[in-house]
Amino acid sequence: MADRRLPRVLLGLVVVLWAGAFARDVGDRWVAETELPVLVQAVSPEVRDREGRLLRAYPVGEGTWRMAVSRDAVDPLFFDMLIAWEDGRFFDHHGVNTRAVARAGWQALRHGGVVSGASTLTMQVARLLEDSGTGSWSGKLRQVRVALALERRLSKGEILDLYLSLAPYGGNVEGVRAASLAWLGKEPARLTAPEAALLVALPQSPEARRPDRQPEVAKAARDRVLARMGDLGVIAPEAARVLAGDPVPPARHEMPFLAPHMADRAVAAGPGVHRLTLDADLQRAMEDLVRHHMAGRDPRLSMALVLADVESGEVLASVGAPDYTDTVSRGFVDMTQAKRSPGSTLKPLVYGLAFDRGLAHPETLILDAPVRFGRYAPQNFDGTFRGEVSAARALQLSLNIPVVRLTEALGPAQLMAALERAGLAPELAGGRPGLALALGGVGLTLEEMVQFYAAQARGGVALPLHWRVDAPEGQSARIMSRASAWQVGHVLAQIPPPPSAGAPGRVAWKTGTSYGHRDAWALGWDGRHVAGVWIGRADGTPVPGAFGGDLAAPALFRALERARTGPAPLPAPPPETLMVDNAHLPRALQRFGPQADDPGLDLTFPPEGARLEASGAVPVKLRGGTPPYTLLVDGAVAETGRHVPEFLAPVAGPGFTTLSVIDAAGQSGRVRIELR
Repeated sequence: MADRRLPRVLLGLVVVLWAGAFARDVGDRWVAETELPVLVQAVSPEVRDREGRLLRAYPVGEGTWRMAVSRDAVDPLFFDMLIAWEDGRFFDHHGVNTRAVARAGWQALRHGGVVSGASTLTMQVARLLEDSGTGSWSGKLRQVRVALALERRLSKGEILDLYLSLAPYGGNVEGVRAASLAWLGKEPARLTAPEAALLVALPQSPEARRPDRQPEVAKAARDRVLARMGDLGVIAPEAARVLAGDPVPPARHEMPFLAPHMADRAVAAGPGVHRLTLDADLQRAMEDLVRHHMAGRDPRLSMALVLADVESGEVLASVGAPDYTDTVSRGFVDMTQAKRSPGSTLKPLVYGLAFDRGLAHPETLILDAPVRFGRYAPQNFDGTFRGEVSAARALQLSLNIPVVRLTEALGPAQLMAALERAGLAPELAGGRPGLALALGGVGLTLEEMVQFYAAQARGGVALPLHWRVDAPEGQSARIMSRASAWQVGHVLAQIPPPPSAGAPGRVAWKTGTSYGHRDAWALGWDGRHVAGVWIGRADGTPVPGAFGGDLAAPALFRALERARTGPAPLPAPPPETLMVDNAHLPRALQRFGPQADDPGLDLTFPPEGARLEASGAVPVKLRGGTPPYTLLVDGAVAETGRHVPEFLAPVAGPGFTTLSVIDAAGQSGRVRIELR
């Protein structure tokens, strides 16, 4: 009998083995022929600072936040909890956990309904990749097929990467990094146990467990994860009980929104991750400074600020407007890039070039008196004249007439050439540059002006400002000698700072106000940083009463102070610098303009220090000089066109009065008298 059954048993074994082999073969082909969904998902473009910290990100698709993330950027505790909670055999199965399937099926038959799930992390990824449903056998079968195919074509780490990017976290948030930023307000690299547990719990039912809408539901789900982790030994059981008392975040955090204008410039080049030279801490400090400085002012006003490293030319902070979203002040316009008239902030260039070419020295006397160049007759801002002053004093007082005299001697084309050599792109209203160029008759951006001031701070060597970490090294160009650049900086450093900004000597700085009070500027540097501030209206309309010294200068000093982390002294003079007073200068440098070959001009009466009766007029007597003569009383023009060397000078009194006489050759005489 046994002998008759043996062939049947053997035949049965052969049939079973053949059927199994056939099934495996069919199954292999079924999995191999699976057409996988697209594995590469669009992620939010990001802009990061020099240290890799997120400045700003942009949503993808229809407003979805899905951030690029790598496993090494996520706290390992999250992975321990995720795998323990979702798929304990993740590293052992091939996409489908047959044990879990058998258990789930048996429990369903026994209890008449679903008791436990059998979905693996790989199956969840399959569902997320093509949004296949879980409520039908066809949907579940598709997930199984895609999961098996994924396991054949990807590593376990790559499958985890897909989960990290695609897991839903409520609303328009996808992926663990976007979730960590949105719900925890931090990157996921360092997570507490309650934070990691929350990020594990949310994807199971992302809308029902949103912390901002259902905080109690979210907390209960998180606490279940914590308790299970305590049971499994992922965390200490006692810690799980204690940590369950921690609240969940009550609201969603805003995504980082630093340097929005600069970020727009960066992503205009394309998607991906953009690394900038900005420093997130300094950027935040400068944005706060700009907002506070403009609080309570005309809402139509805008403000821009640029801070850079002197030596490298790296932009460390850039603020294009006080509020990117404000429509009244046109906050969406990046005013660091707007071409505007720089006003008097170009005067240091004129003096630096004049020092460089031997036309003047800081101690050279230069005439501040009425002058005409063809049809152009420049005037000082306050309408007064000061007679002979040193070049240093003329720059510190920002007098217009002396700088135009120097520009006429240099030639306006030399100024334009120097600006272009410094890497700037000046815009002229029309035609060739004229003498008004020295007073701001050209269009330049705030970023360009900071680049020019950085060149002066660097000893006369210009480098392009750059704001991308991977920017190619720029070409340097010398625009003036280091001695001339130092002399300009030394003169500017002696200008008294705004109130509460400390003593002179720490910052070399200059202000400017454009024609019609359209633009208020302040630019300057210390031993490490260079900064520039612009205030005005984005539409270019006038701002009555706006002056660079009053409006922009205090912000400049606050910016440099906030950037300073230690002593940042201005540099010492180069050894070749000529540091003497006027009397010890070469004769040709003692005075700018006609030299002593012209007949000298002496004011012989009244004598210096005379005390006279205040009768409404004082007799004036001259010797030498070239008529016609111009008389100034306390800096204001009182008489012009005098051809005789004796006349009456109208005066007020009593008190001290300064009388100045200037001849046609630019020579002058001056006395100070007292009227009683």
